Amino acid sequence: MHALRLALTDPRFDACAVTGALSVQPGAREALDKAVATETAHGPGAYADRLATAVEATGTTVQRPELGSLVATVPAGADERAAASAAVAAVDEEAVRLRSAVKSRDGFFTTFCISPYSRYLARWCARRGLTPNQVTTASLITALIAAGCAATGERWGYVAAGVLLILSFVLDCTDGQLARYSLQYSTMGAWLDATFDRAKEYSFYAGLALGAARNGDDVWGLALGAMILMTCRHVVDFSFNEANHDATANTSPTAALSDRLDSVGWTVWVRRMIILPIGERWAMIAVLTALTTPRIVFWALIAGCAFGALYTTAGRVLRSLTRRARRTDRAAQALADLADSGPLAELQARLLRGRAGTFGSVYVAALGSALLIAAALYLPFGDPRLAAVAVIYAMAAGLAVAAPLKGALDWLIPPLFRAAEYVTVLVLAAKADVPGALPAAFGLIAAVAYHHYDTVYRIRGGTGAPPHWLVRAIGGHEGRVLLTAVLAAVLVDRASDFPAALTVLAVFVALVVLVESIRFWVSSGAPAVHDEGEPA
Repeated sequence: MHALRLALTDPRFDACAVTGALSVQPGAREALDKAVATETAHGPGAYADRLATAVEATGTTVQRPELGSLVATVPAGADERAAASAAVAAVDEEAVRLRSAVKSRDGFFTTFCISPYSRYLARWCARRGLTPNQVTTASLITALIAAGCAATGERWGYVAAGVLLILSFVLDCTDGQLARYSLQYSTMGAWLDATFDRAKEYSFYAGLALGAARNGDDVWGLALGAMILMTCRHVVDFSFNEANHDATANTSPTAALSDRLDSVGWTVWVRRMIILPIGERWAMIAVLTALTTPRIVFWALIAGCAFGALYTTAGRVLRSLTRRARRTDRAAQALADLADSGPLAELQARLLRGRAGTFGSVYVAALGSALLIAAALYLPFGDPRLAAVAVIYAMAAGLAVAAPLKGALDWLIPPLFRAAEYVTVLVLAAKADVPGALPAAFGLIAAVAYHHYDTVYRIRGGTGAPPHWLVRAIGGHEGRVLLTAVLAAVLVDRASDFPAALTVLAVFVALVVLVESIRFWVSSGAPAVHDEGEPA
């Protein structure tokens, strides 16, 4: 039954088949009609199998789930039927469902400390009619309560926060396992699962900062630094994967070495752990929250994430420099979308288009980003020269994306822009040295980061980036940088108003981005996320 369930009830694919069964969604109905019209002769094999082949011949992809120990066959006689029945009877179907509910590739902590029992929690939820979205929401609520406990600044609050954060992560694993166990996939669920992870983690950072403030320790700068580091690291992952998603001749000695290391069991787990994935990261945060102080939590988080970011980025740079790959137009467009260029950069790119191919795009982006960050660090708060540097940065941003982003290292452009924007906001808020500036900057970067994550999820779903009007409305990365620098210059004599200005900008960005994001993800055109577990 689970073999048929995999083939017939999975809503993520337009067409799906196993031996003797074919299922199509409305998107593949036209291909099925063509297949039925052409499949008139009685050829070898089951009719459904011949139809599946004919549907594939029309250019429609037919998902064929890996069955592993499951059995699906169409016996031709009594002997084959008896053999098939015996094979079916020999399979522990419930064990297969539980095993396939767990991702085949996950972190060490998740694999060995969470999944062994969370799969049974997923089955318990399925038998009581709970949906993955309800479990996802429960995980968010639990994390928000954990953040509230951390905000008390009391030791009991920190201990409770650590315990609740682990419970939230257990529920976070359970929702995906429930979806795979009962095949309850939805575009809304994919969106909730993806966005709530960031909301939970960053809300917990804010709770820790509030709790520390109650004890006279201002760690908002550390909280903001941790969020920036985490977001930039994710952008590196997303950009590299999109740049090489469909690259041809995609080989390098570094990649070959990585494949050889994957064949040695212990190195796989070590390499997964040292990059501090979400399971290890949340476990570390929970334990340190319960036992130490928020300042120690943030410093440990920054150190661990910095090491993981350097490790993964260095490896990917080496792969990019040693491989002989040609990037496609689709990859170049994805990188351009991830760059989040606004009207100023677009204008510069249009003026230079056709004449920009002689420049190294990534080097221009790196130079502009370094110049902006250096100016923010060394110029006093409100210095009008920073606004002038922001104009130069906007010009460099336009020059960097004027030519198709097909260079070996062009996938570094989006994370460079993220680092330039986020760090500039952080530095200006810190230099303002007024109450509320760093929390307001935290809110602004959280709103902008949500927009950047939303862009990634749309591209991964195959629907492209958010509409251009949205990017233009919120200014693009270069527009927001210039506006923030101008606000600092205008309010230099009234620095106490700077937090209010950042708050207004944060609220505007959040409202525009959230309204459009919610509209998109609840629409019928939203993409489904393919999150496969082990072969069944």
